[in-house]
Amino acid sequence: MDPFQQMSDWKRNLDHFFGEQFWDQFEGILKPTIPQINLYQTDNELLCIASIPGLMNMEKVDIYVDYATLELRGTIDIGQSSGTVVKEEILQGVFERKISLPFPVRSDKIKATYSNGLLYVQLHRLISDSSRKNRVKVELLEEK
Repeated sequence: MDPFQQMSDWKRNLDHFFGEQFWDQFEGILKPTIPQINLYQTDNELLCIASIPGLMNMEKVDIYVDYATLELRGTIDIGQSSGTVVKEEILQGVFERKISLPFPVRSDKIKATYSNGLLYVQLHRLISDSSRKNRVKVELLEEK
């Protein structure tokens, strides 16, 4: 049972009245973003911690990095299927989350680990050759 299904149906019916763009500002309220993340920054590194409970198969989560964007895709499934839901606060289901990063990161130096329901993604700042300091030679002009 998806507790947000009725809300989604209700939203779809009202789209015709208000227009689809009206609802964009309420998306986080109607259905909170999953997975929940924390993002930490040092001078040259980023650490993204995502809450993904119940992940048993690491192949069920996809991580993509493109310049200054981190994308997480997968499914949160806590595995409870019997009984009637009385209260449901642990968000579940398929997710696709794009996270804008504060700076470009290297695609060749990424480490992802999973422990106790948390996915840790370590990223390193992209420092290209063109962004390094280059000494500029000063040319002396003769006076006329």
